[in-house]
Amino acid sequence: MIIKAPIDLQLTQMSGQTSQPPWKCVDGGFSDVVMVEGKPVLFDVKQSGEFIDFNFKGDVSKSAAISKLNYIYDLNFDLNGFYRYLSNHAELCDMSEFCNGLRLFLAKDEFECIISSICSANNSIKRWTKSISDIKEKWGKNYFNNFYSFPDKSVIQDLYEDDEEESLACGKCSGNNLKSCGVGYRAGYMKKASEIFTLEIDLSEIPKMSYEEAFETILKVPGVGPKVADCILLYGFDFKEAFPSDVWIKRIVSYLYFDGKDISVAKVRDFGMEEFGQYAGYVQLYMFHYARKSGLMAKLK
Repeated sequence: MIIKAPIDLQLTQMSGQTSQPPWKCVDGGFSDVVMVEGKPVLFDVKQSGEFIDFNFKGDVSKSAAISKLNYIYDLNFDLNGFYRYLSNHAELCDMSEFCNGLRLFLAKDEFECIISSICSANNSIKRWTKSISDIKEKWGKNYFNNFYSFPDKSVIQDLYEDDEEESLACGKCSGNNLKSCGVGYRAGYMKKASEIFTLEIDLSEIPKMSYEEAFETILKVPGVGPKVADCILLYGFDFKEAFPSDVWIKRIVSYLYFDGKDISVAKVRDFGMEEFGQYAGYVQLYMFHYARKSGLMAKLK
């Protein structure tokens, strides 16, 4: 079935948003298992002109599947309205040309987004997406012939952190530990996050919070600084006022708005949220990919 909301599926999937790794490439499209109303459903999406051709397999209603698809790809967001907003700002007006069809790729599993975002810190897109995919294949549940869900919080919490811990416990090492998936020092943070979201913080409460309360709540997790917290809130919980800021966003914002002056990442974050308001998350997403595709990023190195 055709879902009539404009999107560039390839660009959205491969944009490095920390909600999840890209879905499996299957027959010219993308496929993954998605939990809908607590049931595993296989989603298949392909580009059809400027829209999505969507099919699914699983014991849920068509309306429930479409609702979940609309959420994951943010298809109810008025992309053309956003482009009108960009066109009215001289610093942003070229971005829709370079990023046309790019949408938020929101979490199908909020806990997966938290672990993915922790894994992305000081890491390349290629490395963190492979690590998360490896975690899913090692400890997730296998559905529909090798499509894996992300493991539950309790599973991550009980994993060994590294070879040494596994060897001490088992007398041998068989790669049944988090560091075997290439997450490095982040393994301890991942285990601590799983513990906190099992015992202290209810994930279902976060969408009910104000942005400020949700931000302070996520910051309680060891290994989560302001940038990762904003990634979790934007990609995991659809807080569009979040403006994840790192050294690259700092350089881009400085170039576009501050004549190249050296400003702090914290100031950039505050500026982005105040300047762009409800569009802050989308502007940040478009800024980053515009800088990559237009050659601006190479100029700023």
